[in-house]
Parts: sequence; C-alpha cells; structure tokens
Amino acid sequence: MNGESFLCYKFRTMVVDAGKKLEEFLEQNPDAAAEWRKDFKLKDDPRITRMGRWLRKTSLDELPQLINVLKGEMSLVGPRPIVEKEIEKYGETIHDYYLVRPGITGYWQVNGRNDVDYDTRVQMDSWYVRNWSLWLDLVILTKTVKVVTGRKRAY
Repeated sequence: MNGESFLCYKFRTMVVDAGKKLEEFLEQNPDAAAEWRKDFKLKDDPRITRMGRWLRKTSLDELPQLINVLKGEMSLVGPRPIVEKEIEKYGETIHDYYLVRPGITGYWQVNGRNDVDYDTRVQMDSWYVRNWSLWLDLVILTKTVKVVTGRKRAY
C-alpha cells in the first residue's frame, strides 16, 4: 500500500542462480524469449524445481504469504504484489495498486490464472481496485477455492 516495499514470503520453487539460468535459456530459445517478453512467465520454466512445480500447481507456494497478511502488509484478496523491476511496465495503472494492499489471490487469478497475458493481468488488477466491494472479495475467495482444488491453469 502506498508503494511501500516489503518482504513477500513464499516457498522457494526455483533453483539457485535462477536469473542466470533464465538468461542462458532465453538466449538459446527464441520462442521462449518471445513468451517471456510477452508474459514475463514461461509455461515450461527450466528454473522451477520438481517440488517447486508441485507447490505452484497446488498454489501452496503462496501459503507463507499468510504471514504477510497477519503483519498487515498484504490482504487475502487484492492485486498481486509487484516486483520492483516491473513497476515501470504498469504505466498509469500503478496508482491503482498504491491504493490497496496486495493480495494472496485476486481477480485475474480466478478469471484466467496463467492463461492471460501480462497486460491483461494488469488491466484486471486495476479493474478490481476501481470496482472493489466486499461482495467481489467474497466471490473471488469462493472462486479461489474452486480454482485451487481444481488445479486448473496452474504453472
């Protein structure tokens, strides 16, 4: 909230030296490089460990963020926390993000999850902030349970 930085807790799902491994992988794989430029995510990310893949598919990698919620740094529902190096990609919508606490789950996670591109995720998070209501949060929490237990579209 208000653009303040905080340590976002998560289980480690990537190999050590993940940044270097990503750089090398993208240099050798033009299709993956194009996917990364578009979504800042890879469907078949070589940096993810076997256990990390399972944690992500089950969304259990987010569980430690409950500590952030208890500390008042995050909310259960809201836009995803933004990595500092990605802030510039948000343009004018960054102001919407500064109005609320980031959330463990959110609008785009239950309405497309990993099947939406980066720009769409940004737009969906911005829409959530501008249209927030307690009812919307309850709908998102209910859908989150369905999405996580169904394990659809998780990678």
